[in-house]
Amino acid sequence: MSHVVLLGDSVFDNGAYVRPGEPDVLAQVRASLPAGWRVTRNAVDGATTTGLERQLAHLPDDASHLILSIGGNDALGSSPILGESARSVAEVMSRIADIRDSFARSYGKALDQVMARRLPTALCTIYDGCFPDPEEQRQVVTALSVFNDVITREAFLRRLPLIDLRLICDQHEDYANPIEPSAKGGAKIANAIVEVVVGDILFPRSQVYAH
Repeated sequence: MSHVVLLGDSVFDNGAYVRPGEPDVLAQVRASLPAGWRVTRNAVDGATTTGLERQLAHLPDDASHLILSIGGNDALGSSPILGESARSVAEVMSRIADIRDSFARSYGKALDQVMARRLPTALCTIYDGCFPDPEEQRQVVTALSVFNDVITREAFLRRLPLIDLRLICDQHEDYANPIEPSAKGGAKIANAIVEVVVGDILFPRSQVYAH
């Protein structure tokens, strides 16, 4: 029997954000998996790459597939840079490069911990979110590209499947608020997860899942 484990942050732990009576991502994955499959959520709202070890310490003994969506809160923690002043574009780029380098180290270390379990694993990009101010949305998407570059590089270097949440949660209705998935968005995320785990994830190659 296969047992999928969801690791990461509120992308998978979104029960507090969906409307009353609507399913969260865990329930949607459970409802979509083939008969006999199980799913467990170790993901925790607010988690960052530095806290992933705690989730891995509680993996079920029979875990067969790992799905990781993390990094959004790391990006959120770096968001004050958007309000900082600078003397030149070069100075801005240097600050962004510092943030990227720090995230690359942290994400790589977290992924090393995941891969040490020697289980089929898929990664997720950070979605673009849905901010009411168009200019803020542009800034967020641009800033997140730095973090998503790290994630996509790791996926391809390690030959892991990649669920591109930027292309999956691409409508206003996919979000319960600017940074959390709604039940509609969660259903799309769940469908992508199921597509990955019941497909050819056991083959050591990268494949992008978008729609």
